[in-house]
Amino acid sequence: MVHQPRFLFVAGLHRTGTSVLSRILGAHPSISSIEGAPVPENEGCYLQGAIPHTALHGRPGHYATDPAQHHTESSRFNSLETQQRLVSDWSRWYDDTKPWWLEKSPVNLTRTRLYQQLFPTAQFMVILRHPQVMAAALAKWVDADPAALVRHALDAYDTVREDLRYLHAAYVVRYEDLIARADDVRRSLFAFLSLDDHAPGIALRNGNSEYEVSDVLDAELAARMNEWGYQTGGITVPVGSICRHPLRAVQEVALAHIGTENREISGLSTEKEQKANIRQ
Repeated sequence: MVHQPRFLFVAGLHRTGTSVLSRILGAHPSISSIEGAPVPENEGCYLQGAIPHTALHGRPGHYATDPAQHHTESSRFNSLETQQRLVSDWSRWYDDTKPWWLEKSPVNLTRTRLYQQLFPTAQFMVILRHPQVMAAALAKWVDADPAALVRHALDAYDTVREDLRYLHAAYVVRYEDLIARADDVRRSLFAFLSLDDHAPGIALRNGNSEYEVSDVLDAELAARMNEWGYQTGGITVPVGSICRHPLRAVQEVALAHIGTENREISGLSTEKEQKANIRQ
C-alpha cells in the first residue's frame, strides 16, 4: 500500500507572513515544502493545472473578496479528477517519505473548504496581520486607498471566520503573536500537527516596526478590527486563539503551549454587537 502524506495548507493575504510561517514549519524534519520551483515564492498554485490560475487570479487586494474565487463544497472543482491532478502535479515537488506536505499560496485563503473536500485529512493554518500594517506593506504593490485595503482585509477575515465553521482542523495565528512569542507559538503549531518540536529556531524580525500607520480610522472599520485584537495605530492586544481539531487532546496541548483559551468561532461578536460597538 502506497503511503500518502497529509497536506498542510498555509493561507493568508499577501504581506501577512505566509512565507515566514511556512519557513518555520518547513524546517521540521517531518514536513516537506516546495523548494526551488521556478515560480514566485514557491507557491503551489502556479505548479498545478487542476484549478486555473492566471494573472487575474490571486491579485493582491482583490482576490480574497472575489466571489468567483471562493471555492467551497459546491465548487465545480470538487471532483476526483481535480484531486488526482493536484496530487500528480504537486507530488514531484515533495519528499514522499515525510508525513506532511506543506503548500503555501495566498489563494488557499479562499479554498480551504474545497481542499478539505478533496483532502479530508488535510489541516489548515491561517495567518492574520494587523490590517492597517498589511495595507501599508501592500502599498508598494497596490495603488489603492489604505482604508480600502483595510476593508478588503476585514472582508477577507469575515470570509475566513465563516469558512472556519466548516473545517475539521484549522489553526489561526496572528503574525504579531508569532513574532512576539516565536518559541511558544512554534511549539503550539507543531503540537497541532501532533509533531514534537524538533525544528530549529529561526531568527525573526518585527516587520510591523517598519511602518507607521494612523490612529484615525473609520469607526466601522475600527470596530471590526477590534474583533481580531487589532486597534488603530498598529496596536495589537491579546485575544483567545482559534484552534479547531477533531481530537480534543491535540487541541488542548496546542493551546497549552501558548497559555490561552480556545476562542470559539461562534463567540466572535455578532453583527448586532458590532453595530453597538460602533455607536459607542
